[in-house]
This record gives sequence, C-alpha cells and structure tokens, in this order.
Amino acid sequence: QVQLVESGGGLVQPGGSLRLSCAASGSIFSFNVAGWYRQAPGKERELVAAITTGGHTNYADSVKGRFTISRDRAKNTVSLQMNNLKPEDTAVYYCVADAAEITEQGPPPDYWGQGTQVTVSS
Repeated sequence: QVQLVESGGGLVQPGGSLRLSCAASGSIFSFNVAGWYRQAPGKERELVAAITTGGHTNYADSVKGRFTISRDRAKNTVSLQMNNLKPEDTAVYYCVADAAEITEQGPPPDYWGQGTQVTVSS
C-alpha cells in the first residue's frame, strides 16, 4: 500500500516562507511524476506544481517565481519551497503522485496525501 505524507504546513505572515515536504512509504521515484495540489474554501482544487523523474517541472501561473518544487532521491522526498507568500495562497496542500501524468485536464492523480494546512495571515 502506497502512502504519501505531507509535512511543513502552518501559519505564516504575508511575505514569509514555508517549505512543504512529501514522504512516500515506497520510493516516490517509482512514479513518473509527483506534485502538489491545493484547495481553498469555496474554490476548486488547483494544480500548483509538478516534477517528473526526469526533472521537468511546471507551475501554476499564480506561483511562478515564488514557489520551487524539488526532489531529494536520498531522502525519498519531494518538496515545495514557498517564498513571498500571499493571503491567497491559504489552502490545504496535497502531495500527489501518478505513474503517467498530472495535469489539470487529465484524470485525478493515482495517489494523494491527506493534506497539510497553509495559512497566510497577519
């Protein structure tokens, strides 16, 4: 049974930073792609960032230049560094993984974590 566990969420002031990490019970690099979704109250789930085993990345326009997704093979983790956080970044962030692809247009990813809360507020 594959499990994804997120950590690193919390409360931060606007302009601050947080780093989210995702750990897998198996090798997260056995999947073609891993990434992060987020969901805020009253909004649809939004794909924030994704990274393939080949190192290709993509980001939502709203986070480009502020967020960075990365992988650490030795630690078996995928991380999301979030800088210059804004109140509109407030959401539950979910780690996801898929054998094929992760896109807004395609089917939901195969595996999901339980989520970690990020709150950006003064």
